[in-house]
Amino acid sequence: MTDRAVGFDYTPGMSDRSDSAASFSAEARRTFYEGHRSLALFMILIVFVAPFAGLYVAGLLGVVIGVLVSAAAYVLTPGLWRWIGD
Repeated sequence: MTDRAVGFDYTPGMSDRSDSAASFSAEARRTFYEGHRSLALFMILIVFVAPFAGLYVAGLLGVVIGVLVSAAAYVLTPGLWRWIGD
């Protein structure tokens, strides 16, 4: 019995992760945002403004939701950008 999947050749230094899982890594996010400076600046704005917008709209619960939304946007934007078709 072999450790290789059918049709897949593993080479040293190759990541074990699938492409979709690798796109959520910190290294992939850093590379993405370094290559898309204007989008990185926009995400910084979203990350800082969303909690304050939540505070204005819904109080403390809005702050929590704003933080969660901004964190999700920061993490998911590189994957969605690739999915849409950079």
